[in-house]
Amino acid sequence: MTPERASLPKVFASIHVGGDGASWLRRFLAFSGPGYLVSVGYMDPGNWATDLQGGASYGYTLLSVILLSNLMAMLLQSLSARLGIATGRDLAQSCRDNFHPAINLVLWFACELAIIACDLAEVIGTAVALQLLFRIPLFWGALISAGDAALVLALMNRGFRRLEAFVMTLLAVIAVCFGVQLVAAAPPVGEVLSGFIPREAILTHGGMLYLAIGIIGATVMPHNLYLHSAIVQTRAYDRVSGRGEAIRWATLDSSIALTLALFINAAILIVAAAAFHTTGHHDIAEIEDAYHLLSPILGVGIASTLFAIALLAAGTNSTVTGTLAGQITMQGFLDLHIPDWLQRLVTRGLALAPVLVVIALTGDHGVNALLIFSQIILSLQLPFAVIPLVLFVTNRRLMGRHVVSRKTAAFAWLTAAIILALNIKLLVDTI
Repeated sequence: MTPERASLPKVFASIHVGGDGASWLRRFLAFSGPGYLVSVGYMDPGNWATDLQGGASYGYTLLSVILLSNLMAMLLQSLSARLGIATGRDLAQSCRDNFHPAINLVLWFACELAIIACDLAEVIGTAVALQLLFRIPLFWGALISAGDAALVLALMNRGFRRLEAFVMTLLAVIAVCFGVQLVAAAPPVGEVLSGFIPREAILTHGGMLYLAIGIIGATVMPHNLYLHSAIVQTRAYDRVSGRGEAIRWATLDSSIALTLALFINAAILIVAAAAFHTTGHHDIAEIEDAYHLLSPILGVGIASTLFAIALLAAGTNSTVTGTLAGQITMQGFLDLHIPDWLQRLVTRGLALAPVLVVIALTGDHGVNALLIFSQIILSLQLPFAVIPLVLFVTNRRLMGRHVVSRKTAAFAWLTAAIILALNIKLLVDTI
């Protein structure tokens, strides 16, 4: 694999991972990073909307959906990393290599829709956070959010490791903010643990099912599967004998990072359930309402401020995922190389337009509904990324000795079937 044919050629194999004599800790730290970039998409503002509404409306019941979604995410992201390392091609490039051009065009369009939907959530989350912290109107906050693309591009130009450090710092901020809120909420441990047990009502109750699919859409990000298969190739491991070790380290990295995402998503829902559901505020569906009620209900003055700071960090962080994923899919599917700033400008512009229109027509109140809807769109795009990924990692011709085991393949196809079945039910119920 030459750097010119690789994903993200400017940073391909740019991070040294140590020689054979390096300690396991040094090797682990060298391989750590891509998982955290991927985990950003699993705790973006779209997750906040579905988790807050789920906790306020149904208490701890939907914790089981968050757990299931995260386990599915861990499996799929490990498969994505395996594909990138074993073949030297990211998921988009693998599709271009193996599918008819017409199919690739459909897959690329579906992925672009997912990126725009994710971008839409980032725009709304950042705008809402700016309004809560600095009283900036949503309309202007949405416009200001377009500037975070320049920050991402500037960090990328200074080296991929700098970008990873920036992301991990903001993730730590989010984790600390919600750790404090979780302690302040003091939820009953027994009820929290019982919430992780799946219940039949989730499938039979229309409102629960709609939110459950939204949670899955907000958790398992389709464009993250393209992203992960590319950024794991930034490590300078031996492209022949070092692939097996690289797969093991990449899997550990993403599993740890996604466990952090599980904690944060669960914390959002638990705080919402403890603060709102148990006090009769079942109709809390908007982030602004949660912000204004958190401190009075929890009795901790800083709770609302921490909530808004974490939201701003999540919105800013999620820009990284959209920027890199957009570049990877455009280059992978279309073999089209355009300047990063132009690609980002187009994607962010397409996400900004519906937000500004909704704000102009309905005011601030229509934004949360648009945020929830964006997560449903993400969920509907999942099969277009998951099915090709599972097809490739179970193909011995492509993967060689790194093809997944039959047991892993069975779990992968089961995950794809669950996602497809939920999407079909959502479409049938909607129609």
